[in-house]
Amino acid sequence: MKPEKKFRPAWSNEPPPPGSYRAIFKFGDPTGFKHPSDNWYAMLKEVFALGDDDFRTKPFEGRSPLELVRPPRLKERQISDLTAIVGPENIAADEYTRARHAYGKTTEEMMELSRGVVREIADLVVHPRHKDDVRRLVAYCHRENIPVYAFSGGSSVTLGLRPVRGGITLVMNTHMNRFLELNEDNQTARVQPGIFGPAYEKALNRAPERFRAGRRYTGGHFPQSFEHSTVGGWVVTLGSGQASTYYGDAADLVVSQEYVTPVGDFKTLAYPATATGPKVGDLMKGAEGTFGILVEVTMRVFRHMPANQRHFSFMFPNWQAAVEASREIAQGEFGRPAVYRISDPEETDRGLKLYGIPKLVDRFLQKRGFEPMARCLCLGNVEGDRDYTRLVKRKIRRVARHYGAVYLGPYGSKKWAQTRYHEPYMREDLNDFGITIDTLEAGVTWDRLMTLHQEVRAYIKARPRTICMTHASHFYPQGTNLYFIFIGRFESVADYRSFQAGIIDSILAHGGSLSHHHGIGRLLAPWIEAHLGSEQMAVLRAVKQHFDPHGIMNPGGQLGLDLEAHEMRTP
Repeated sequence: MKPEKKFRPAWSNEPPPPGSYRAIFKFGDPTGFKHPSDNWYAMLKEVFALGDDDFRTKPFEGRSPLELVRPPRLKERQISDLTAIVGPENIAADEYTRARHAYGKTTEEMMELSRGVVREIADLVVHPRHKDDVRRLVAYCHRENIPVYAFSGGSSVTLGLRPVRGGITLVMNTHMNRFLELNEDNQTARVQPGIFGPAYEKALNRAPERFRAGRRYTGGHFPQSFEHSTVGGWVVTLGSGQASTYYGDAADLVVSQEYVTPVGDFKTLAYPATATGPKVGDLMKGAEGTFGILVEVTMRVFRHMPANQRHFSFMFPNWQAAVEASREIAQGEFGRPAVYRISDPEETDRGLKLYGIPKLVDRFLQKRGFEPMARCLCLGNVEGDRDYTRLVKRKIRRVARHYGAVYLGPYGSKKWAQTRYHEPYMREDLNDFGITIDTLEAGVTWDRLMTLHQEVRAYIKARPRTICMTHASHFYPQGTNLYFIFIGRFESVADYRSFQAGIIDSILAHGGSLSHHHGIGRLLAPWIEAHLGSEQMAVLRAVKQHFDPHGIMNPGGQLGLDLEAHEMRTP
């Protein structure tokens, strides 16, 4: 008899049907997929007490056509006036286009759309061709009291794109996606906000061919959403790339910005540093479209030296050792790695199941005392000048060895780098079968890291049959971030929201920041005043009142600037 064929779920390998709910919530490339490995599938069945029969039908696939009848609520005169500004080819009023540009990539949005629930959408989707279009559109909406929202890459995971009060959504990536200037003397790049990460990086890498430059360059900013996010989006949400430990966060890379606001336009000064009082430009970074629309930005760039890149990976015996070694590396004053990540025991164990660890390697590690659910994986690389990368990698190896780590060579880091942009594709696979995966992240100082890790994990793991994987991936001399990935099954979207809110409460109660690199949006807005305090919020509201006296710029709770007191979450 032939052995029975091993069952594998029918993971989706087809692009979403045009006009479907799934076409809105699917992450990234419509033809892009990454499925759970057989080991992960077995793990999911074990954790959630499921059998193969539970993976034969997909109750939340969301492949049916969007069903929605919501005519625009703007006046015919207003629609005509807006059309005259950009031309009829740059205006869309159909329900699908309006819904598509009202959503980002939060788990909550995916859960609702896969169940046929559509929340607020804009009245019109508008594609400005250049900054003069943006000026005229914002000025008109200011006069007519029409809400204005900005959509760039659409990768927001904070409910940041939801047009709660109707109005218009400006799509910045359609036309305003050009690389405007490379200044080799100043080592800067001036671009429009809608340029996507790959186009930006390719232009810098190919600077000699494209700009007759003397060198090749890199932007140094590689978030997991790199392939589907824009330079403008990085800036206005205070994003952070996976190589930020060396290159810096998005806010560190900004040299100058140009904004259109309801009361006027301005461009910040493009100096490397000035002592000219508080910087308005710093207030605009992370403003998430609440003060105005970013129309140009000048960014720092770096010499591109891929031939000098040195990868490394280690296994630490436990989380304490991994953390202490990482602090020493971050504070060591010998240089910094570009990518540097440490995974806690649960993420290490489940990650090795996802990627597959050779039995020979596993036996070797256990023989050396590196036990499952105790050991912690570290991955990273060093970039820059050849002498620099050689020195920094040697120093990192010395520190790691001092804290009991075993060196695993460059393979693990290189393998992670090859697949780092594809991990989010698995979320739809899991959601199809009613399994939810989501993340929350927080900045934390070294002296609070262990407590934050322990207490937030305790809250998550107190829920039966819930996975919690945690890593740190952005390092500073004063601390790092903790990135919590949790997987569970929820009875409803409301059940999920309640659990998520509890995690946020726990993060703030135990010394974490409200966000490290995803921004605030509407998701985290109810906690913002408790986190920043009333005085800082009063300053932000005063800036909002100056730039946007009619409250048309991204209204409806973004950054908590127009939330009522009863909508705020108390500590």
